[in-house]
Amino acid sequence: MRVLGIDCGSQSTGFGIVDSDGQDHRIVAFGALRLPAKDAFSRRLLEIHKKIAQLILDYEPDSVAVEDQFYLSNFKSILKLGQVKGAVILAAEQAGVPISEYSPLAIKNAVTGYGRAEKHQVQVMVKNILKMSEEPKPHDAGDALALAICHIHTMGTRQKLGLEERI
Repeated sequence: MRVLGIDCGSQSTGFGIVDSDGQDHRIVAFGALRLPAKDAFSRRLLEIHKKIAQLILDYEPDSVAVEDQFYLSNFKSILKLGQVKGAVILAAEQAGVPISEYSPLAIKNAVTGYGRAEKHQVQVMVKNILKMSEEPKPHDAGDALALAICHIHTMGTRQKLGLEERI
């Protein structure tokens, strides 16, 4: 199974691609899409859509995983993040790739075993799970890798329970 995790952001959108047989996870690629803040927001949305579509084309993931809920106090930020997420979901849907959404609590729980883990703890566990020499940078890419790991673990659990086909 190959999973593309995406950490949506209007300034920086992280991505992480992980291959797994359900037991061993291997990092394929990760990074962040950074767009100039001076560009119109609509232009940034278009570029995010194009770049995610290209990642899907280049790496052919079996699934895309994104964060389900946003916990921000700034309403304007919530709207922008929702629009970025919409551009990402549209790219995956156009490519016919299934999309799964996970809450921050579920992501932290799947990666660290504790749903209230700190960001640094998540980054350390991503490093350990993927046998990386150092924590992934930028942190947006690490969060995207955590999303991919969460999806793999969730699908593995669903499979064990007989709720999903084999990974």
